[in-house]
This record gives sequence, structure tokens and C-alpha cells, in this order.
Amino acid sequence: MTWLNEFEAGLLHSLHDLLHCKALDWFFPLITKLGNAGIFWIILAVVLLIFKKTRRAGVTMAISLILGLLICNITMKPLIARIRPYDFDTTLQALMLSTPEHDFSFPSGHTVASFDAAVALWLCNKKWGTPAVILAAIIAFSRLYLVVHYPTDVLAGVVIAVAIAFAAYAIAKWFIKVTKLPCAD
Repeated sequence: MTWLNEFEAGLLHSLHDLLHCKALDWFFPLITKLGNAGIFWIILAVVLLIFKKTRRAGVTMAISLILGLLICNITMKPLIARIRPYDFDTTLQALMLSTPEHDFSFPSGHTVASFDAAVALWLCNKKWGTPAVILAAIIAFSRLYLVVHYPTDVLAGVVIAVAIAFAAYAIAKWFIKVTKLPCAD
């Protein structure tokens, strides 16, 4: 894993050299906060649960977020225990624009929460889901810009989250049918 960490730390240095500017230094710390503890996505799911017209999307997003938390944050992160890039390469610490994280790096929790919720929404409603997926991608990229994740942490987070969202979509469909939960068709 050391060779991969070295290679990816080099990619983060290159990314910084290529994109670093005051506007992005201001923008990405703000945008990444939307993914903190999945709070933006949780609030959105709760709001969607309230209304019959959007309840199917809210249920799907909630299931997706719960599965993402269980699979990635509670199971995979401690099991894989990959250290953060700034802990591996201390020269990256000077590039950080956020407070250090205290959990492991793989996979990116911000990316998983953002993509499992956004893709779940997209599966239910393409019109609302498309901007959500774009926001999820920006949040995921912010994790690289802020040097708190390796590229493979983010890439794996996207892949895992998409799979989780599709599973959540199927589970939600079954759940709504079995419980006869009132939802608009």
C-alpha cells in the first residue's frame, strides 16, 4: 500500500500545483461542509419524506444513506484502516485547507454519502437527481482539493455509493409495497 500512497500523494501535489488559487481555497472548504456527516443529504431526505409526492425519493435516499453509513463508515473504514494523505506525506499538511480528520481515509465518507443520496434521488427523479449528482461530484472533488483523501478513496466511494443507491432503490420499492406507505406514483 505504501507505493500506492506515494503515487497518490504525488497526484495530490500535482493537483494542488495545477488548480490552487484563492477563489478555490475559499469555495472548496465551504462546499465540503455540505458533506459533513451527510447532513445536507439527511436533511434533504427528511424533507422529501414529508410530502406524499416526494416520499418515494425520501425513503430511497434514507435507505441509501443508512446502508452507506453501515457499509463504509462503520465497516470498511476501520477494517481497511488507510491513513490520511497528510499523515502519510507530511508535506501535504501545509496544503490542507480544513481541519484534520480523525478517522481513516478509505473510502471517502463525504463521497459515499453524497453519491448514494444523489444517485438514489436520480433513480427516483432525473430532474432533481441530475443537479444532486453534480453537487455530489463537486463535494467529492473538494476532498481531493483539501488533501483529506487520496484519489482512490474518492473513486471507490463513488463506485460503492452507486451500487448502494441501486440496492436502496430496490429495497425502497419493496418496502413501500409491503408497508403500503402512501407515495405518489
